[in-house]
Amino acid sequence: MGRTPPGQTRERVFCFVRDRLLGGLPPTVREVQEAFGFRSPQTAREHLEALVGEGRLSKQGGKARGYRFPSGSGLSTALVPLLGRVPAGSLDTAVQDLEGYIPIQSERSGGELFGLRVHGESMTGAGILPGDVVIIRRQERAEPGEIVVALVDDEATVKRLRLRAGRAELHPENPDFEAIVPDAGELRLLGKVIEVRRYLG
Repeated sequence: MGRTPPGQTRERVFCFVRDRLLGGLPPTVREVQEAFGFRSPQTAREHLEALVGEGRLSKQGGKARGYRFPSGSGLSTALVPLLGRVPAGSLDTAVQDLEGYIPIQSERSGGELFGLRVHGESMTGAGILPGDVVIIRRQERAEPGEIVVALVDDEATVKRLRLRAGRAELHPENPDFEAIVPDAGELRLLGKVIEVRRYLG
């Protein structure tokens, strides 16, 4: 690459990292190197460390994708893992495969969060469509009426939790689907849905 004043290059590196963070996937040092055509990873690392020193980025040690927005920056965000898919239909084996990370505003990031991509149409009445991403707060209990992700004999589904005669039931939001009524001991809640994301192609 042609010679560019270090300050301009550093600003371009910051913009690249910022866009990647807002897109949900922090870059590695090598990805920064490749994006800017640096001859070695050390050059990319020096720019990143300088941005950390300036307070424009922070770094989480021990992670290849450890660069973050610093707290109080106005761009503060938490990145939660997107873990494969969850059926919103009949029960299906849960698929956990890290697809990337999703940026979540800091005020929503209390507790352990994760994302799942929805397959199926049983929750369309609640505005959850196939291909949507649901953000889940991991918890073992939920209130009746809340939308949850639950495991029934190691198969996952997203449904609305109901209680009838003291017994937990998982109800769809689509009349074409039937409620799931697990036997005692078969049901385990993974967490409560706190947000739905939709990405238009």
